[in-house]
Amino acid sequence: MQAMQYEITLPADYDMAVIRARVATKGHMLDDFPGLGVKAYLMRERGVDGSPVNQYAPFYLWHTPQGMNSFLWGAGFQGIVADFGRPVVQHWTGVAYEEGVAGAGPARAAVRRRTPIAAGTHLPDLVAESVRETAQLATRDGLLYAAAAVDPRTWELLSFSVWDHAEPKEPGDLYQVLHLSQPERDALTRGRQW
Repeated sequence: MQAMQYEITLPADYDMAVIRARVATKGHMLDDFPGLGVKAYLMRERGVDGSPVNQYAPFYLWHTPQGMNSFLWGAGFQGIVADFGRPVVQHWTGVAYEEGVAGAGPARAAVRRRTPIAAGTHLPDLVAESVRETAQLATRDGLLYAAAAVDPRTWELLSFSVWDHAEPKEPGDLYQVLHLSQPERDALTRGRQW
């Protein structure tokens, strides 16, 4: 599993209805995309739920690297580039994935937490703890799914979770979920990823 996200930060006075309309008309286009586990179409609005910015920031869990590459080098990502310029694409190597108790429910919110990994940290212990935390998170009411991943270039730990209610009590950046494309979500390997 590979996690991927790009963030498009928009002007403070940007009409976020434009993003909502974009997702409403184009979001379904990845509903059957090969290799895609799940894409959460995420948005933050300046001044809403503590967000300092207007931002469109889709988050992906890829079932196959071929799917991710097909998206990045194909028409889907080129539409983003044409409309907003080419954003930095962040990606992380998956270490854990779990389905939550609200698995098939409607997605309302997502939380992303990024934590720098200190140089002296024992990586096997950190990753094992992240796997346990992801499994524990999966037992929480309202959770659809959760994932953990690491960026070994910058040594950053990522925790990502999607919820069926608008105000999950998890630390991190809170996003509104506008749509989920989940063609191969059921194929994502549960538990630890090695």
